[in-house]
Amino acid sequence: MKLLFVGDVMLGRVVNQVLRSEPPAYPWGDTLPIFRQADFRVCNLECVISDAGVPWSVTPKVFHFRSDARNVAALQIAGINAVSLANNHTLDYEYEGMYEMLKTLDGAGIRHAGAGASLPASSAPAFSEVGGQRIGLIAFTDNEPVWEAGENRPGLFYVPVDLEDVRANRLLEEVTKTKGLVDLLIVSAHWGPNWGYAPPAEHPPFARALIDAGADIIFGHSGHVFRGVELYKGKPIIYCAGDFIDDYAVDEIERNDQSFIFVVEARGGEIRGLRLHPTVITDYQARLARGIEAEEIASRMTRLCRELGTRALWRADQGFWT
Repeated sequence: MKLLFVGDVMLGRVVNQVLRSEPPAYPWGDTLPIFRQADFRVCNLECVISDAGVPWSVTPKVFHFRSDARNVAALQIAGINAVSLANNHTLDYEYEGMYEMLKTLDGAGIRHAGAGASLPASSAPAFSEVGGQRIGLIAFTDNEPVWEAGENRPGLFYVPVDLEDVRANRLLEEVTKTKGLVDLLIVSAHWGPNWGYAPPAEHPPFARALIDAGADIIFGHSGHVFRGVELYKGKPIIYCAGDFIDDYAVDEIERNDQSFIFVVEARGGEIRGLRLHPTVITDYQARLARGIEAEEIASRMTRLCRELGTRALWRADQGFWT
């Protein structure tokens, strides 16, 4: 079984305007053949897909990302099976926008985790079944503490990246409980700062604790640039998948337009391999990197993985393997 992951998918602002004249496949560029080869596909949805709501104004917020509700078709055409909603844009258009998005995703058959009408709802796993294998997705974020869900308050599954925090203990307990119900468990983490190619010091011990509790794959994002991959007990920790689709200005030093399609190969509930395809954002769409640019992206990832103790091998004709 092949499980595919891409980082932040932001379909708002200019991307939303483009989708008013271009087909739903446009933001995915030439990457869709790789998506179609996968059995299960996950992304972090870095915007609200909704026609409802007004910009969040309770606390100061600079950026508000929203995409027309009909653009759920863009997720469908890529075969996205599940999305993480535990991030700093899910409530950009207040609770009304979030609630409509949840209904829109449900209507499209797209599973979601990380946001809901209460803490029990936002922390609840999303379940799927593929080829007889049961897959679970838990999503949390350490962004936007003001959006933290409560027992009777809507919001996000907010968890500080601090193993001493009671909320981290709740997350670990949820991971252990969910692992008993599934063959493969994915934990999505929208965490850390926007910049920097190295994971923050608190991330590795936290990610390893998640795996010790039962997680099989750690799918990290939030930073605008990709970070290295660690293999812990044979299980991948993707510290940050970077930006996959957006309209952001590009930093010349920390290239936030560069990322990867991460494909995890699993068999019988065990991780067997990880293959990465370098990508670059061009004209508001993800495209496979080619030639020298692909070599440069792969070279940076090779170095970042080596710093985490992970051996990585780049083969231009096959993709990037760890």
